[in-house]
Amino acid sequence: IKIEKELSSLYKRMFEPLHVPPELFQRLTGQFCNIQTLKTGQAYAAEDKTSVDDRLSILLKGKMKVSYRGHFLHNIYPCAFIDSPEFRSTQMNRGEKFQVTIIADDNCKFLCWSRERLTYFLESEPFLYEIFKYLIGKDITNKLYSLNDPTLNDKASKKIDRQPSLCSQLSVMQMRNSMASTSDSEDGLQMFLRGTSSASSLR
Repeated sequence: IKIEKELSSLYKRMFEPLHVPPELFQRLTGQFCNIQTLKTGQAYAAEDKTSVDDRLSILLKGKMKVSYRGHFLHNIYPCAFIDSPEFRSTQMNRGEKFQVTIIADDNCKFLCWSRERLTYFLESEPFLYEIFKYLIGKDITNKLYSLNDPTLNDKASKKIDRQPSLCSQLSVMQMRNSMASTSDSEDGLQMFLRGTSSASSLR
């Protein structure tokens, strides 16, 4: 199985360490999604205007800035979800709008899924569903730490493996659509581990 060059670093960094087979990754990225671009200064989302229901994206190249009412919150770097907090917060509530503005700080390239079709696909792939739940929980945790330290760079964010403080939870809940709690990451990790053991037993 040959993975597209543009997606190989994404696979090696996020999915291969979690034992996602190349053929499953290829199915995930080969349908109901596409690679899109934004030029410097263009908006991925505008607060109170852009719907959160349509898509879920991972940044492949470049850097994005997240702000709330003109105040800088944190950066988004390659191999991170762009809108994981919104995805988590609106799994139960549809029709919400972004509570933050996300702008391309460089020329950016990102992988974008149709949210509805992705959800349908993950329902038919229980192992991958647990992987996504874990990855999104961890991504939200990284964003919580970024709020505490806006200068946090990509190398530092990779090393984060602790739970967020209550203060940072409250901050991100206010700033990014009231979406995350510490238990989300714990649940995601436990379910991922159960999913991995199930998959291992199947193999």
